[in-house]
Amino acid sequence: MDGVREPAEGPHGQGDASGPRGARGPRGEFAPDVTGRPIWRLLMRGLGVYLPGWEMPAGALRVRDGAADGFGPPAYLDGDAGFGVQIPDRRRGLEPDREIYVRGRENPSFGIVVAGPAAAIGSRVVDADVLMRFARRLTFEELFDTGDADSVPYAVRGARAVENAVFLDRAAGVGLCVEADPETGALACPLYVRLGGPAERTVRAYGAPRADGAPRAEGAPHPTGQRPSP
Repeated sequence: MDGVREPAEGPHGQGDASGPRGARGPRGEFAPDVTGRPIWRLLMRGLGVYLPGWEMPAGALRVRDGAADGFGPPAYLDGDAGFGVQIPDRRRGLEPDREIYVRGRENPSFGIVVAGPAAAIGSRVVDADVLMRFARRLTFEELFDTGDADSVPYAVRGARAVENAVFLDRAAGVGLCVEADPETGALACPLYVRLGGPAERTVRAYGAPRADGAPRAEGAPHPTGQRPSP
């Protein structure tokens, strides 16, 4: 990690959340409610850092009834909790790259972009709860200075203030984004990402349906038959 940074603003595809508004692309309907939020800006920032020169997505394709052009395993939909990903393996000791970003001054909100093997997350089923727990743990580890006991309160506050996290696994060709509702703390994964191969160098983003306009309430049961077992 190079340090804690403020997310940059810029033209669409380099941090701007404008995106297409109510538009429809050649492969389906865009999801402007997703591309207008901080999680989209964090995704664009992370793609620029870890996949420079790749073709950025023009928007997020809406997934309806579990279907969209190119959408499928290892990703799945989990109702209002958004996307999840099934991971074939899990391993300890892996150290993925990460960048931490901060928005705001008085009551800062933290975001983190992580790039590396998804097996590092430590779960075969990665959903909003699992990914956010992993993101907050990494944030604490980055902010905590083992030689400075006074860094513990700051590291704890920073980890608790993580509201957006992006995970990119270039080798597996997948990415997952999680956000916390700033008012309720409810978690959801509104974005799933497919990464093309080295020759293709393209990124495709998918937006989860938002029937009620809000993430799933924390602790709500998962819809029967949709969420794979760990």
